[in-house]
Parts: sequence; C-alpha cells; structure tokens
Amino acid sequence: MSVNPGFGGQSFIDSSLNKISDVAEMLSSTNKEIRLAVDGGINAENIRDAADAGANTFVAGSAIFSTSNYEATIKKMRLALS
Repeated sequence: MSVNPGFGGQSFIDSSLNKISDVAEMLSSTNKEIRLAVDGGINAENIRDAADAGANTFVAGSAIFSTSNYEATIKKMRLALS
C-alpha cells in the first residue's frame, strides 16, 4: 500500500518509494519471477517513479475512474511507463 488504508482517492505517499525499492531488492535476491504490485494513489504523474523503484504491476482506481475519459487516462499512464 502506498496510502493509508481505509478509503479511495488518497494521495500517494512518497516515502513508499523506499519501501518499494527495498521489497524489489528482496525479491530480486530470490532469483524467482515475482510481480511487485503497488496500490494506492497511483496516477500518471507518479507511476514512473513507482516503476523506477521496482514495481511492475500497478493498481489505479480513483486516478482512472474519477476522469471522464478512462481510455485517455490509461494511455497517459502507459506513456509514462514507456
């Protein structure tokens, strides 16, 4: 979780990037292919930071469903990751 659990629409907690990085490092030491998902506050502005920290799966709710054009929002997030 990259927000305080309890309700949707919260802002991403930047210090979560350190946790993501730490977990990514632990997973890489297993020599197994394990997905690292991040959930909470993910949007087009921070998804790249989460990916750079080691996440490779992203859960985005409010960032998509609070917009009028889901497709454009998802496209923007994918572009940020490319």
